[in-house]
Formats: sequence, structure tokens, C-alpha cells
Amino acid sequence: MDNNTNNKNLYIVRCGEVALKGMNKPYFERILLERVKGALRVYQDAEAKWKEGLMLVRVTDSDGKAIRRIANVFGVASVSPAVETGRDMDEISQAACEYMMDIVNREGIKTFKVKAKRADKSFLVESPDISRIVGAAILKYCKVLKVDVHKPDCELYVDVRREATYIFRDKIKGFGGLPLGTNGRGLILMSGGIDSPVAAFMMAKRGMTIEAVHFHSYPYTSQRARQKVEDLCRVLAGYMGTIRMYIINLLPIQEQIVMNCPEDETTLLVRRFMMRIAEQVAVRNNCMMLITGEDLGQVASQTAEALVVTDKVVDMPVMRPLIAMDKIDIMDKAREIGTYDLSILPYEDCCTVFLPKHPVTKPKLRNIERSESALDVEALVNAAVDSLEVVDITPQ
Repeated sequence: MDNNTNNKNLYIVRCGEVALKGMNKPYFERILLERVKGALRVYQDAEAKWKEGLMLVRVTDSDGKAIRRIANVFGVASVSPAVETGRDMDEISQAACEYMMDIVNREGIKTFKVKAKRADKSFLVESPDISRIVGAAILKYCKVLKVDVHKPDCELYVDVRREATYIFRDKIKGFGGLPLGTNGRGLILMSGGIDSPVAAFMMAKRGMTIEAVHFHSYPYTSQRARQKVEDLCRVLAGYMGTIRMYIINLLPIQEQIVMNCPEDETTLLVRRFMMRIAEQVAVRNNCMMLITGEDLGQVASQTAEALVVTDKVVDMPVMRPLIAMDKIDIMDKAREIGTYDLSILPYEDCCTVFLPKHPVTKPKLRNIERSESALDVEALVNAAVDSLEVVDITPQ
């Protein structure tokens, strides 16, 4: 190994579901490797490759941010900063001693435990004996330490492979899931609220490439409200890469609904128009399904009856990843992924414009279709789609 490689940080990257993909595993591993390399593109010297079932990443990580970039890649289950050494027991023990002494000096730990894994069964020393030999060496080298097999301050992992041995401590949890781009393309109806960014994140975690459509009602909604949605997409782009967003003014349709339809049906009628428009945008841009942040029973337009009536206007599948989640759980996920603080900013969205006092909660499809007969639905939808604006949102 040359000096340049020795000077780089080494990270062991583990995949979750990708390891279970059977005959398709090489495809998923290739995409995951590409995504990790993409996440590290800001580092000029980053290297990543699969070796003996592990992804090994080497990079000069002077800012300490590379590990979080890796952990944020969908498909990554965990990441460990590691050191690499040879397969001689004396060499392994010495590397482990130096590794532990560095932790003692930084953190002042008092107890430890060694967990060895002999992935290469041709290695003559078995796993329990590796643990015993390395542990004894550490006790002799780091005299302040004691062994605690139940609740140690530090668990030291020793992984003996066919070509090298890896020593590490932490397993920093990733988001898991599947590599982005392995499960088609979907279009999220993106509002400025808490739910839709979380829904987009959850579908991307399942490997789906995400595009977004945002409806506004300018001048009833402000430029700040639009900027808020762009900022939310920018946070999501940190996980997904560049997100293409289609921006559409819904106000002409809302005005027609208010003038010609029953007030209590306004919200549901607007929602049906959103779905029609989103489907056309999706078809034009090769998206195979629509995604919404709807949560069953949360508001009037999200009752079981309302969702059934809403879906009747589209032929495309509608994914609702939050449909059975508790609101508190959605809020917690928004905090985890970094969208919550933006989502609660008090800027209005198009759904709050012309909001009825008593919206219908158990709509009948025949009544809704009768109300829509007063509108030129096709012309309104086509005009909205033809006037859309396209913005590409890049990561921060």
C-alpha cells in the first residue's frame, strides 16, 4: 500500500437490503457504488470499491463530513471509520493497541471488549482466540483499560479477511433502503407542509427517483411561500441529487371552482384538478406514479371517502407512504431528515386559499362529478400544464 493511500481515511460501508437481492445483487451493488462515489464527488481523491463483500472508501476527510455524506446515501446500512492492517497476529495486535490508545487519549475510556470475526476460514486462528490474543495485547499496552464483556465503554471489532484485516469501533447508522434509481421515477405533489417532503424522502429511500410538482395561487400566495418549497426540495436534494420541480399557478382553476361549484366541495374539487394536472406532467416526463403526503383522516380531503373520489380522476397509481402513520411520527421523521423547521414557517400555500368553512368529509362521486360538469375541465387542465415553469433544485 502506498503512502498516499495510507494518508487517507478508510471507511467500511455496509449495505442492508442490497445484500438480499440474490441474482440481482451485482446490479444493486453497482448502483450503490455509483451513488456513494457521487456523494463524495466534492473530494478530489475519493476512491470506492467493493472488496470481499465490503465497500471500502478511501478519502482525505479533513472536514469530517465524508462519513455523513456516505451514511446519507440510500442503500447504506452503516459506515465505520477503520484502519487496515495485515494478517499476522502480531501485526493485528499492534494495530489494535495503537487504535485503542488513540481512543483512550481522546475520550478517556476505561473498559473495552474485543469482538473478532474470521471471515476468511483459512486463517489459522479462530475468532474466539483472535479476541483473546488481541485483548491481552491491549491490556498490556493500554494499562488504564480493563475488560468488560457486558457494558464496555468501547467495543473493538477485528475483521480478518482474505487479503487484509480491518479494525474499527463505531457503526454509524445509515438510512438503509435501496439505491436511488433502482425503482423507477415518481412525481411528488409537493406542498410547503410537513408531510410531502417526508413522503418524497420515504419513496426515494425505496430506490425511486423523485421529481416534484408544486401548485401556487399567486398573488394570493407569496414568493416567500414558493421559496420555502424550493428550500425544502434543496434539503431533499442533499439525499437524492438534483430534483426537477414543475411549478404551476392553480389560481385560475380555483377561481372557476369558487364561482361555479358548491362551497363545501371546493377543497376536494381543487384536489381532483391537482391530480389531473400532476398525471399529465408525470406522463410527459416519464414518471410512472404519483406520490402524495396524505395521511388517512388528517384533514377533510384525506378521509377514506375523499381519497377514493380523488383517485377516480387518474389512471396512474398513487403512492401514499404516510397513509397510516401517526402525525407525531411524521414530524419526528421530518426533524430527522432536516425539513421540519422549514415546513413550519408560516407561509401560506394554495390549499389555504378559498378554504371552505365546512368542507365535505364524506363526498359522493356522482355529486362531485355533477359539480364539475359546470366547468371546462379539459381546457383548464391543459392551460395549467402548458403554463408550467421548470426549476432544477440542486443540493446545498
